[in-house]
Amino acid sequence: MQEKFAHKKSLGQNFLNSDYVPIKMCDAANLQAGETVLEIGPGTGALTKEILKRDARVIAIEADARAVTSLEESFSNEIASGQLTLHHHDARSLNLADFGLTNQTFKVVSNIPYYLSGFLFRTLLDSKCQPNTLVFLIQKEVAERIARDKKESLLSLSVKVFGEPTYICTVSKSHFTPPPKIDSAIVAVNKINRDIFSNFTSKQFFHILHLGFAQKRKQLVGNLAKEFPRETVSEILTRLALPLDVRAEDIPLDTWINVVNSLLTVKTI
Repeated sequence: MQEKFAHKKSLGQNFLNSDYVPIKMCDAANLQAGETVLEIGPGTGALTKEILKRDARVIAIEADARAVTSLEESFSNEIASGQLTLHHHDARSLNLADFGLTNQTFKVVSNIPYYLSGFLFRTLLDSKCQPNTLVFLIQKEVAERIARDKKESLLSLSVKVFGEPTYICTVSKSHFTPPPKIDSAIVAVNKINRDIFSNFTSKQFFHILHLGFAQKRKQLVGNLAKEFPRETVSEILTRLALPLDVRAEDIPLDTWINVVNSLLTVKTI
């Protein structure tokens, strides 16, 4: 699908210019006929076209009025039939219930601006209205941090606590107009749920997680001791067979859950 208007740097727009990437994204989402898909930032509609081709129902949210006009022209038949619903809306103020979506009944497949990656992961995953599957085209470095890095990060744990991320493939700059300065990647998050939050809330979990990562190069004991007694923190880490010089990035999700449960028996947040 050809670009019909100039990109806006302020919106982080890099439009897809090939069929290959939309096909890979829809395959990663395992799209089936009749499913509902939320697409954020459809732009010129290259990905929208492929999703519609899979006979899915699309709810598209676009902040750029020029793109909305272009999409209305390109997909007038699909809009008329109800297969595509288009909203002129800024994703930074996203309330999924406003678009008729309900918990675990839809998938998210989107090529999103790099600068909104962290925000959209948090908004969509830590929600009472979760998708069951999420596929994003994002900065390669961010995708690797989430799904490939041996070290954990605030971002990787923030995704893994809700689902299972997978690095699908690298997408070179040439697949975009204008080409970005760096390569991108497709990442999928499957089996999205809130099951981990049975003994504590997501607010409590992220409060302790942020505390643990407050100074990345500092040992976890020192970071957590800002809010919990150092001796108690040391006892908890020893009980969990963690060395006292361990850092937040060295602890996998399952162990973090045990750390959070243990700390909350000491002090309620």
